Amino acid sequence: MNLKKSAFAAMATVTLLTFSFGSQVFAAETNFKDLDSVAGKEKIISLKDQGLIKGITETSFLPASKVTVAQGVQFIAGGLQLSLAAIDFNIAPKASGLFTNVKDNAWYAEAFINAHYNRVDIPKDVKPSQILTREQFTSMLVQGVEAIGNLPNINIKPADITDDSQLDPSYQGAVQRSLVYKINTLDSNGKFNPKGEITRAEAAIMVYNAVDFLKSREAAAAE
Repeated sequence: MNLKKSAFAAMATVTLLTFSFGSQVFAAETNFKDLDSVAGKEKIISLKDQGLIKGITETSFLPASKVTVAQGVQFIAGGLQLSLAAIDFNIAPKASGLFTNVKDNAWYAEAFINAHYNRVDIPKDVKPSQILTREQFTSMLVQGVEAIGNLPNINIKPADITDDSQLDPSYQGAVQRSLVYKINTLDSNGKFNPKGEITRAEAAIMVYNAVDFLKSREAAAAE
């Protein structure tokens, strides 16, 4: 997948999208039993308790499982509460009219539509089953954050990323801004691991950090 060739905004209260496979919906009160050894597990649980993500089953989150494009878009659309509430349509949009490989009855179809109209740049011919890399998910998440947060363009001092040479140039800006927003951090060796396939735990923690960043901005603006 080449997300770089594909590249507006309101946060609204809507019915929250769930993260599930097909029609599976699980009780939010049930704790996941497979997070004990996961760093940042409290962030995943917090998102679940807020109704922003769901597990694979009532007690299973599968934190080490790789994130597909479909799952990643659902994480972003659900976690950031992307909606069409601020957009008027003569005819309701269909996923199949926007994306070649997304069926209108797919469990993730609504998430793709909401992400698209909130300026998350998803290629028209993207394959929902393809695994996302860390830089790809970061790029999409940052686009969603900047759209619904109506963030201004900022000049930043780039962080020293020791594996910067592995970054796709089209993702460098988003990755650098994700560090400023504290959505991401570098590892102990200053590496970002841009080509690494992102896990469900990593993606959920990034979404939590993004939500926390937006809440802190909103609180600061209200002071």
